[in-house]
Amino acid sequence: MHILLIHQAFAALDEPGGTRHHEIARYLGESGHRVTVIASPVSYLTGTSPPPPSLAGTPLSLSACGEGEGGRGGEGEVVIQRAYTYSALHRSFVHRVFSFFSFMVSSYMIGLRVRDVDLVWGTSPPIFQGLTAWLLARIKRVPFLFEVRDLWPAFAIAVGVLQNNLIIRASECLEKFLYRRADQMLVNSPGFIKHIEVRGGGDIALVPNSADPSMFDPAAEGVEFRQTHNLEGKFVALYAGAHGMSNDLDVLLDAAAQLREQTNISIVLLGDGKEKTALMDRAAEMGLDNVHFIPPLPKTEMGTALAATDACIAILKPIEMYKTVYPNKVFDYMAAGRSVILAIDGVIREVVDDADAGIFVPPGDADSLAAAIHALADNRREGQRLGQNGRRYIEKHFDRRELSKKMAQIMESLVNG
Repeated sequence: MHILLIHQAFAALDEPGGTRHHEIARYLGESGHRVTVIASPVSYLTGTSPPPPSLAGTPLSLSACGEGEGGRGGEGEVVIQRAYTYSALHRSFVHRVFSFFSFMVSSYMIGLRVRDVDLVWGTSPPIFQGLTAWLLARIKRVPFLFEVRDLWPAFAIAVGVLQNNLIIRASECLEKFLYRRADQMLVNSPGFIKHIEVRGGGDIALVPNSADPSMFDPAAEGVEFRQTHNLEGKFVALYAGAHGMSNDLDVLLDAAAQLREQTNISIVLLGDGKEKTALMDRAAEMGLDNVHFIPPLPKTEMGTALAATDACIAILKPIEMYKTVYPNKVFDYMAAGRSVILAIDGVIREVVDDADAGIFVPPGDADSLAAAIHALADNRREGQRLGQNGRRYIEKHFDRRELSKKMAQIMESLVNG
């Protein structure tokens, strides 16, 4: 089976950002399938960093990802091709739209030249690349699998990024168009299913976000990471991921301000995004010596970073729509065996509660967030218990390798059917 994936925000394991698709593609390659990925040369997380040259338009050796040469199937491979993308991704909403449309066109031109495709896999957001994937699938006369990772444009409207009524209507029309024309819909959170059904989507499969437990060692202590970032002897509460409008990290700074007298506690913000500079400036103005900003790391180094933490924070703005999400970071936190401080309500809270893997705090509530960090710093044994629970839960219910098998089965059924 030859799968063509159109994904502007694709990140390989040695790049910063979410690596769900690389990990699934790697499994498909091991299983003897071919995966061609058309991706942007501009990091979706940072907006600037180019990918390693070794990954541009060349076969990605499975052995480089810790697998045997050629994988178990003996013939599979993952090839990443980079399509031109307007680079000023984080400058403004208008520039971001230019970025989306430039990739939509350039990825289509590259996709036309990819031969012997059995399935086209589109993913949203950005939703515009879904149109490219649909068109390529129709031209090549193969099934179109459309994956929804976030509810766009609904999230953009809820957070206030999309306000122009004409653009909103056009975006919603495109959303319904793609839902109704997909041969198979795919979601990474059960919270998305009703939204898609109401808009005409059918045959919806769930392959939830997950984690690869083998990438994390719960027993590790991250001594070198702590030394590098002056965190020795501290209780480290870490947020890892995008620093954007949705992430509500100003609330985390407000919580850090309440904890500044607790000299044994350090708050770490690891990652990048449009709001990072403003957050750093605000932390400096507030005199928050207990807050550390660290550049984003590739997934191959995240195990070391999480090993250096005592608790991990997941936070989003208190918006009703965000109750539908399964954030990737929560599954990584749990796989690393670290307690979760969860400032997100909804379906992901159900996971953390069911696993008994962390503490829920109301989104947007800096007082409760500070209290949760303080409570775990005062009772480290409890934090360790929660972390161990989370690790076991991931191994049982959200192992990425097992869920990649489900993805492969969906794709094979779609192609064969």
